[in-house]
Amino acid sequence: MAVAAPIRVLEAQYRTYRRTWRGSVISTFLQPVLFLTAIGVGLGTLVDDGAGTSTLPIAYLAFLATGILPATAMQTGSSDGAWPVMAGFKWRKDYYATIATPITVRDLILGRFGFAAIRLTFVLTIYTIIMALFDAVPLWPGVLGIPPAVLTGLAFTALVTAYTCTLENEIGLANLFRFGIVPLFLFSGTFFPVSQLPDWLEPLAPLTPLYHGVELVRKLVLSDLEAPLVSSTSMWVHLAYLVVVLVIGTALAVRFLDRKLLV
Repeated sequence: MAVAAPIRVLEAQYRTYRRTWRGSVISTFLQPVLFLTAIGVGLGTLVDDGAGTSTLPIAYLAFLATGILPATAMQTGSSDGAWPVMAGFKWRKDYYATIATPITVRDLILGRFGFAAIRLTFVLTIYTIIMALFDAVPLWPGVLGIPPAVLTGLAFTALVTAYTCTLENEIGLANLFRFGIVPLFLFSGTFFPVSQLPDWLEPLAPLTPLYHGVELVRKLVLSDLEAPLVSSTSMWVHLAYLVVVLVIGTALAVRFLDRKLLV
């Protein structure tokens, strides 16, 4: 039962997604294309031609693509931990029906995170294929970036789920994305090296999960990159950081949701 219960939750998530997947087509397919076209190809041409103050030793399109991969995972994972979770205990209130069965809050969380991992893998696989079609990076090295990007997305799913379970309404979620998720796109090395941040802001970047996700993906996919485009920190440190965030976030999500459903 310990394994079967989360699988039942995962199955329920899958059955729901089969009927609602069309609503995520834009974020899954079109958003990567728009990012790579507008910024990677458009702005990237100026960067590659040395129109700025410095040039990169690789095509800017490759640099951007490997940053957008974990950033897409962050956005997808955060969304999975936000409004769908609030709907479960506030709007649809199906979480109350779920825990009225032998399924526990822990089973509910693990099942949701299991489906989130599957969805992230699907979304990031599509993105990796699009990266290869844009000739940003070859397909096989790009595939190496999928597992750390999935881990990055799950870390955000866990943290945002825990945060959502502390809220009474959706205003806090709008603020989270406006003042938290969106700035992370800009200050975690997605679009430019962290070394180009202001001196007072650069030490803050390693505190964010996205920074470690971006670093891990770039070091795996673009293995020839060196400082200052990537840090000298070991890949194992980045991996350990994301795993710890996922474990802590999951524990908090279980605790806070259990408290929420008992009110």
